[in-house]
Amino acid sequence: MEKFGNNQSMKTIIVFGVFVADLCFFSKQIPLSGQTIKGNNHIIGPGGKGSNQAISAARLGGDVQFITKIGKDNYSDMALATFQDSGVKTKYIIQDKTLNTGVAGIFVSETSGENAITIVPGAAGTIKNEDIDNFKDIFNDSNIFLTQLETPIKTTLYALKKAKDNGCITILNPAPATDIDQKLFSSIDFFTPNEIEAGYYLKKDLKSKSDIESAAKDFLDKGIKNIIITLGEKGLYFANAQEKYFVDTFKLNNKVVDTTGAGDAFNGAFAFALANDYKFKYALEFANKVAAISTTKFGAANSMPRLNEIEKY
Repeated sequence: MEKFGNNQSMKTIIVFGVFVADLCFFSKQIPLSGQTIKGNNHIIGPGGKGSNQAISAARLGGDVQFITKIGKDNYSDMALATFQDSGVKTKYIIQDKTLNTGVAGIFVSETSGENAITIVPGAAGTIKNEDIDNFKDIFNDSNIFLTQLETPIKTTLYALKKAKDNGCITILNPAPATDIDQKLFSSIDFFTPNEIEAGYYLKKDLKSKSDIESAAKDFLDKGIKNIIITLGEKGLYFANAQEKYFVDTFKLNNKVVDTTGAGDAFNGAFAFALANDYKFKYALEFANKVAAISTTKFGAANSMPRLNEIEKY
């Protein structure tokens, strides 16, 4: 495997999103509504889609600025320590002592590694357009903008459009799936839903390969330039005006123990790959590998692999 991240002209990455403290509970199954079950373990660690994606890109060697809002509490101390350890830059992180840092409750099945998540964004849920305007210089100094939909939707889309207007390559990971003005699709260079989220925006179930291919065409017709539909253990599908293909998932040597954050690992790694000017198919294969390896470790941010792990695996 060739060494990654040695491009001297590597582009800079902005990630806009949420940091939350993940409270993870592990048991043989995820409880159903009204059900109480006995768990076997629990951990508290850093999480939030935006934070995970920033950490994923930074641990690979990316030049990453993270925009978010946190409180001044024990969880914010965890956030800042994690960012420092991972190499995420914190100049554009707002701290507000009157607000709580966000939290997420995560139930993980020890049998399958699947999870169910409830997120409370806390301070990050109060970010406004004015906060983005205060950071206007960041868009002039960066090349790639990556965001999700855990921050307030109005501000998320405002930041996305501002990034695009300033010449950034834009990536929107539409999770959790939320209604957005589809007129903004033309501002999205890369749209990265999973098959459930893709179906949400098209108002149909995607069950077969032909469903996925048809959905991708629909997104391109709506103005999105590149569509990546992630398919979990089945890999992904990529399409743009020039090419289209499926990419298989990376074959692991180790057991999957926790899928929490795998999508975030993928998106952060894909942003890193674009920052290093990888060709699209190679970038997707690389991001698939990073995401797969993350599932062999417990936790969200803590499962994001470092570059030397990717090179040696």
